[in-house]
Amino acid sequence: MKPLLTALALIAFATFALAGEQIGPIQLWPNGAPDEKGDIGEEGARPPRPDAKKKIIIWQNVSAPTLTVYKPEKARDTGAAVVVCPGGAYNILALDLEGTEVCEWLNSIGVTGVLLKYRVPRRKGREKHEAPLADAQRALGIVRGHAKEWGVDPKRIGIMGFSAGGHLTATASNNFKRRSYRYVDHNDAIDCRPDFAMLIYPAYLTLEKENNRLAPELPVSKDTPPTVIIMTEDDGVRVENALFYYLALKRAKVPAEMHLYAKGGHGYGLRPSELEVSNWPKRCETWLRGIGVLSRK
Repeated sequence: MKPLLTALALIAFATFALAGEQIGPIQLWPNGAPDEKGDIGEEGARPPRPDAKKKIIIWQNVSAPTLTVYKPEKARDTGAAVVVCPGGAYNILALDLEGTEVCEWLNSIGVTGVLLKYRVPRRKGREKHEAPLADAQRALGIVRGHAKEWGVDPKRIGIMGFSAGGHLTATASNNFKRRSYRYVDHNDAIDCRPDFAMLIYPAYLTLEKENNRLAPELPVSKDTPPTVIIMTEDDGVRVENALFYYLALKRAKVPAEMHLYAKGGHGYGLRPSELEVSNWPKRCETWLRGIGVLSRK
């Protein structure tokens, strides 16, 4: 990446820095991410398309994933935390729209936001979510392992994702009994099950050509954490994608809630519009209160 573009990307990223305490970025893998070959190109912001309708920081070529912790003001800190997984089809990351802006909203309701910059793009010869799942499992273990240091309740650590990040959230919610990578350090011996999950316009949850069967990486069970799902009927991702996941949660007797809106499309994040779907953050806040996540520590 050209130096000027790198500088502009960093300035843009800093625009969304939060007023509260920030910890990191923290390297997820101290000796490098597992099975990385170093052949995906230089990490950084992709130049915006001239015809782009939204101003979004598009981050690409991540081979050294990180965590950045955003703490809320002490007066409103509930002790809860959420690992945030931006979307981008497992090829790029919408780092502000579905990352820093989400952490800012979480801070506003007293929750620590932990931005996960996971590996993209998809690695040749591997499942699209394989490397990101390892990053998410590792991230959840690290957050729980640093709970005391970061002022977080280890029993109120959730995960949240958008689009592909929603799929990653669901995958992490159903694959926590065994790590998908070789043991690195003590953080990998810590429970990586999220205590709750929020899926915002998730993708890839079903196999369209097989009668809406859930994707095989989503073995929903009674141990899947309480989940809320946000979706619109006019999303380019089939709405059945979320409906069948919701039904699987109900069959497994997992506490679940789904908000389905008529219009809104895909990729709206938290940016306001005249559409009803813009109220989804309030619905999620109410849900978090209902399951006891926003109780004061």
